[in-house]
Amino acid sequence: MAMGLQASRRGRRRGRAPMAEINVTPFVDVMLVLLIIFMVTAPLLTAGVPVELPDSRANPIDQDPRQVTVSIDREGYIFIDKERVPVGGFPAALAALDSGGEKPVVTLRADKALDYGRVMAVMGELNRGGFNSISLVTNSSVSAP
Repeated sequence: MAMGLQASRRGRRRGRAPMAEINVTPFVDVMLVLLIIFMVTAPLLTAGVPVELPDSRANPIDQDPRQVTVSIDREGYIFIDKERVPVGGFPAALAALDSGGEKPVVTLRADKALDYGRVMAVMGELNRGGFNSISLVTNSSVSAP
């Protein structure tokens, strides 16, 4: 009878050997889902004002920590970063940006449906305020115009 017990114990051990590996499949699945979520939401976090940008074949520029984004939406309203500037208050808002030191780099985002004169008026005010380093933001396009 002792042989029967030993045989049954050996059978159990062979059938249920301890697992020494870690199953990483659920971890990889979760990480891929998070990666997709971040890839979809990251472009939405860069600009707070919805502007339909024109296309361009220009190379992208480097980001600068002392950067201010000026946006002009389809209706012609001006935004500094995400805050709407009151009508006629753009020169005062630019004066508030001037900290007395080196002027920040301005990136100008304008809707492609805007009149060219409206964009040039904003650029003229930026130049008049002493903001001479202005970058125009467009969508990247690989096809020729």
